[in-house]
Amino acid sequence: MNALGRHILAEIYGCDFILLNDLKKVEETMVNAALEAGAEVREYTFHKFSPQGVSGVVVISESHLAIHTWPELGYAAVDVFTCGDRVNPWDAVNYLKEMFGAQHINAQEVKRGISMAEHAPDCAVNL
Repeated sequence: MNALGRHILAEIYGCDFILLNDLKKVEETMVNAALEAGAEVREYTFHKFSPQGVSGVVVISESHLAIHTWPELGYAAVDVFTCGDRVNPWDAVNYLKEMFGAQHINAQEVKRGISMAEHAPDCAVNL
C-alpha cells in the first residue's frame, strides 16, 4: 500500500534542560533537522514559555516538524510529517535525538493518507 506521507511521533527523554529551554537553540536544531532530512524549509515559528518550555513548528514543502519541550523533565514531544519519497523523516528524528543529547527515544511511524494515495499525486488533495 502506498501512503501520501509518513508521520513520526517521537517521545524524546533524558535531554539537557538548558538545550530544551533555549528558544534559539530549539529553533536552530529543528530547522537543521528538516534540512538534514533533505526537506525544503518554508517558514518557522517558535515560542518560549515562562518559566520554561519551548514550542514550535517548521513548515516544510513536504509538510512539517513540530516540538513541545518540558525542560524540567528532560522531555520533548516531537512529530515529523513528510510527504513523498524524497525526504526521510527518520533522518530528522535521529538528528534531534543526537543534538538534544537524548538518553532514550520512543518513536513510531504512522502512514498517512493510505486510502487517498492512489487518487492523489502528492500531499495537496483537492476536495
